[in-house]
Amino acid sequence: PAPTAAAPAAAAPPAGAVAVGEAKESAVAAQTIRVNVDLLENLMTLVSELVLTRNQLLQMVRGKDDSEFATPLQRLSHITTDLQEGVMKTRMQPIGNAWAKLPRIVRDLAVEMNKKIDLQMLGAETELDRQVLELIKDPLTHMVRNSADHGLEGPEERKKVGKSEVGKIVLNAFHEGGHIIIEISDDGRGLNLDRIKQKAIANGLATESELETMTPQQIYQYIFRAGFSTAEKVTSVSGRGVGMDVVRTNIERIGGTVELKSQPGKGSTFVIKIPLTLAIVSALIVECATERFAIPQISVLELVRVTANSEHGIEMINNAPVLRLRDRLLPLVSLKRLLCLADDTEERQETFIVVTQVGTYTFGIIVDRVFDTEEIVVKPVAPILRNITMFSGNTILGDGSVIMILDPNGIAGGATGETGMMAGAQAAEAQLPREAHGDSKTSLLVFRASGDDLKAVPLALVARLEEIDVKEIEHSHGKPMVQYRGQLMPLVAIDSTTNFREDGRQPVLVFSDREHTMGLVVDEIVDIVEDRLKVELSAGSPGIVGTAVIAGKATTIIDAGYYLPQAFGDWFGRNDKEFGAGEVHSPRILLVDDSPFFRNLLTPLLSVAGYEVIAVEGADRALALREQGNEFDAIISDIEMPGMNGFEFADAVRSDPRWAQVPLVALSSHATEKDFERGREVGFNDYIAKFDRDALLQSLASTIAAARGAA
Repeated sequence: PAPTAAAPAAAAPPAGAVAVGEAKESAVAAQTIRVNVDLLENLMTLVSELVLTRNQLLQMVRGKDDSEFATPLQRLSHITTDLQEGVMKTRMQPIGNAWAKLPRIVRDLAVEMNKKIDLQMLGAETELDRQVLELIKDPLTHMVRNSADHGLEGPEERKKVGKSEVGKIVLNAFHEGGHIIIEISDDGRGLNLDRIKQKAIANGLATESELETMTPQQIYQYIFRAGFSTAEKVTSVSGRGVGMDVVRTNIERIGGTVELKSQPGKGSTFVIKIPLTLAIVSALIVECATERFAIPQISVLELVRVTANSEHGIEMINNAPVLRLRDRLLPLVSLKRLLCLADDTEERQETFIVVTQVGTYTFGIIVDRVFDTEEIVVKPVAPILRNITMFSGNTILGDGSVIMILDPNGIAGGATGETGMMAGAQAAEAQLPREAHGDSKTSLLVFRASGDDLKAVPLALVARLEEIDVKEIEHSHGKPMVQYRGQLMPLVAIDSTTNFREDGRQPVLVFSDREHTMGLVVDEIVDIVEDRLKVELSAGSPGIVGTAVIAGKATTIIDAGYYLPQAFGDWFGRNDKEFGAGEVHSPRILLVDDSPFFRNLLTPLLSVAGYEVIAVEGADRALALREQGNEFDAIISDIEMPGMNGFEFADAVRSDPRWAQVPLVALSSHATEKDFERGREVGFNDYIAKFDRDALLQSLASTIAAARGAA
């Protein structure tokens, strides 16, 4: 019994030892205090204002070597810098806090997808601003999930190619030159270049010929496009196409960049570069047309000064300036022209170029002068300027003047049209609410007439391109015409300023429909282009549908329906042969499409075929016509419409006896077998792809004839 009684006594610590341990804990607790985050934010704001005041004072004594304030101001500057760094440290948190949930996420994914995954996290103690930390949590989580799902192969597939069964994902964070670098790498299969190409073509992002001219690095950038996914099927992890574009947008929003490296069969690496803080950043101050701007130093690679005698020279390629820098061509953007500050045509003795990098894309910004780098306090941009993607904020300089902070992402997207530059391009697409439903392409004939500006007409409307000998042009009742293929063909000019050539051959666009043929006189036929339409509708100018960006150039789209009656007044009249001599009216067609461009484009096409067209902008307007007692011989409806889409509209039409028997033709930019099947289920008589002119006209003729035969 005695030994057993002694054991507890031996195990119990002496009373003095307990007291020492408690004293140590209380000593540690006494060294830390809890501080409200709002208090830290307010302190940071005050330090930011102090930095601005410091800059103003330094500006006042700059250039005055004998000033009595120079020494105390230098001391004040050092103290301000130390205070700034001290306050910044209070906001710093280890990046490991953002990684805390990743091991469990990866473990769950490994179980769900039957993979073996080893997640390694290096540099978790690396610190960055808590505000930045909160903003990168979601992008980091998504990229790790992507690596686990898309990047790593299954155990069997890895064994076949001689790899370890366990796939590896490595997270690495470290400081570099006032920024933090985060690398997410895996040893998986790498990005599938062929799959990305196929998806880019399928989504209408690029053509095969365009992809052939691109480097693999440029093609990889398509994974950052909205709605882009190479997943075979939609799962809880991937396939929705809403991931990588959001990742890039969120990182660029805090002044960061994302780079991508991939080797087939060896894996992929994403490199994120972000500033340590969002409150105070280092920026390069430049001047353009007497206005000063700040460019964040995170994006600046180097400065180049170009003179008449320098080894670096500016050249022109396709009317666009480029800089030949160390045997490679660098695209240039004139800040003066981009911001419409002044004409950038005057000759200069010297040109300053700020070489800037955004992601993997490098370009130069032409400015008038370059000043110094400054620590600037970033102020949010005013609400009225928030839609201008070229500005990320503003700041106050030492002399008290307010200047704008330029956003290189927005400049690259707005000025160069590079596919990798998301910010500007996405903003532009968002402001074109479905005018062309994003990916639709059409063939357009581009020409010049009555001026140097480009004009275009849908190729589907043009029967032939001809060059007519001007000696063969005759006049009747003051109107020009020519004998063409056994009949007289009236010649119509674009406007009254168009002049016929005095000799040689005159280019003409021939529009033909049954017994009617008309020639539209042009100066020059430029090209046939297939492109997505980005349309700004004109203010009702006669003969013009609107202005579209065709092959990167502003092009006026001509309304053929305006010129056809100038040749034959009855061009849009009824066609007795097709619709019967006893008809008292042309077949009435109701065209339902939310896009003004497509309504204006299809109305003349249908009118040429002899139909009376009523066009409305949505399903609710169409159903209102039904309530008013209107009757139609056929209804053409777009599928992709806001509010009530085409399928819901068809349901509403078929559910009411007034229009239940009217033939319905669906018009869509996505005409797949699955779409056909759904269209038939809801009551469409036919399903036609947009811009298939012949199929649309044949479908209308047959469905109307079938409906009348049944009646």
